[in-house]
Amino acid sequence: MSTVIPPRETLTVEFKSDHKRLSDTDLIEAIVCLANAEGGDLWLGVEDDGTPTGLHPEHFSLDGLAGLVAARTSPSLTVAVEAIEIKGIRVARIRVPKSPQETATRSGVYLRRRLKHDGTPECVPMLPHDRISRASTFGLLDVSARPVAGATLADLDPLERERLRQNVETFGGDKVLLELEDADLDGVLGLTHRQGDGTRTPTLTGLLLIGRESALRQLVPTHELAFQVMAQEAVRLNEFRRFPLLKALDWLETNFRPYNPEEEVRIGMFRVPVPKVDMDAFREAVANALIHRDYHRLGAVHVRLEDDALVVSNPGGLVEGVTLANILTTEPRPRNPALADALKRIGIVERSGRGVDTIYRGMLRFGRALPDYSRTDAHSVILRMPTGAADLDFLKLIVDEENRLNSRMPVDSLIALSALRQMKRLTIEELAGQIQRDAASAKRTLEALIERGMVEGHGTTRGRSYTLSASLYRNAGDKVAYTRQAAFSALQNEQMVLNYTRQHGGIKRAEVANLCHLSEDQASRLLNKLHKDGKLEKHGQKRWTFYTVLGQ
Repeated sequence: MSTVIPPRETLTVEFKSDHKRLSDTDLIEAIVCLANAEGGDLWLGVEDDGTPTGLHPEHFSLDGLAGLVAARTSPSLTVAVEAIEIKGIRVARIRVPKSPQETATRSGVYLRRRLKHDGTPECVPMLPHDRISRASTFGLLDVSARPVAGATLADLDPLERERLRQNVETFGGDKVLLELEDADLDGVLGLTHRQGDGTRTPTLTGLLLIGRESALRQLVPTHELAFQVMAQEAVRLNEFRRFPLLKALDWLETNFRPYNPEEEVRIGMFRVPVPKVDMDAFREAVANALIHRDYHRLGAVHVRLEDDALVVSNPGGLVEGVTLANILTTEPRPRNPALADALKRIGIVERSGRGVDTIYRGMLRFGRALPDYSRTDAHSVILRMPTGAADLDFLKLIVDEENRLNSRMPVDSLIALSALRQMKRLTIEELAGQIQRDAASAKRTLEALIERGMVEGHGTTRGRSYTLSASLYRNAGDKVAYTRQAAFSALQNEQMVLNYTRQHGGIKRAEVANLCHLSEDQASRLLNKLHKDGKLEKHGQKRWTFYTVLGQ
């Protein structure tokens, strides 16, 4: 297969002309620039517009190029070099890995690649705060645990420390914290750092949680929280605050509640509140944004209520190892571990670190759409939580089952039921993609729902599909929908059998079972029905029985 040069330069594609021989210094700097971003391919011997002009004669032999790169980078980079012929012109593709730590040239030059406002890439110096930010993204440095230069104990607010203690009581945090003296409390939660001379200095976590607002403005200027309410693109409310986090969360919740109407529905013996946005999911989403934001980037954490969704965003993309494809299942990897641990012990966020489960549960339990992270990019995490009307029949189903089990339904089960409600029919592979697990896990989830009487399986082995059970449709007052689904499966099997028989001249019971993923008995019943309906003609007896299309 021929190799094609990419059409243009991107964040991960760099073209370098070698017509006049690219200097070793320029080559190494370009490679370092790629390594400190997302890695990628450097095409040597290609002009900026993508035209191949070839390698300089001194670069015809590429044998020593990988060694040159390793010798002139710190830490040493391992690149793969490949000579490629493009329309008879020899160029080189240098594959540059994404470096897990910031990389410099041997002369001490740090560079990183970024996109300009017009989408074209450029190499820029990697400043100290860029290096710290990158290290925290890779989990190599906990910025929130470091003492803040210029901060003193006078920058901590006793009133905010009292608010912290009240939060422990309110949210069921670690009660041991309530027994500690102030200095011990600060030490246990990582709010202060003991220096070599025995003095204590506030950490970033300390300032963020119980710092005075004046100190935050001066010492943590990137910290800001915005609450916006939109109405058909018009701004009804647009407030920015630099409060310490616990005060900010109280302020935000107080201001959000008037825009979050709640009705109550009776389910059995219980009255169940149905809010526009589940408050547990709301708190978790906002707290996650504050925990995972990059405090070396300018920009506020935005909480924006739109006409059809609540949108929560924070500066700084997903941390290394977390992607949109594993956000549900990967181990918790906070960008600011000390801050995350403190908020867990206070009780503000999930002690398990699985806050995303709380967000999913708060959406799916009310029959609303899945949380949407699709707008997330390298610079910010954006969570969109649809606020459409709740499906009260679905809520009743979930509440009844949770009351029966005396426990909350697993998130995977909620996703499966929600998907079946939307798609009507689901395969194991389709669910595996939605719950971000393997097929075996998806099968266990669906089969467990069958045991509970909430789901029905159709067919056997490979190709088995699933629908909501007849009892669920009946309880929801939608028996027609179930009948339609069951009829669809039967009609689909009949059509497949008839088509197969026409194409191959005949069909046997074992072939029907394999074709339609049915048991032997189910295959026999299907053939008998088609024979009785005058669509198939039966030939032979017992094990030699086969069927043809009538009149064929």
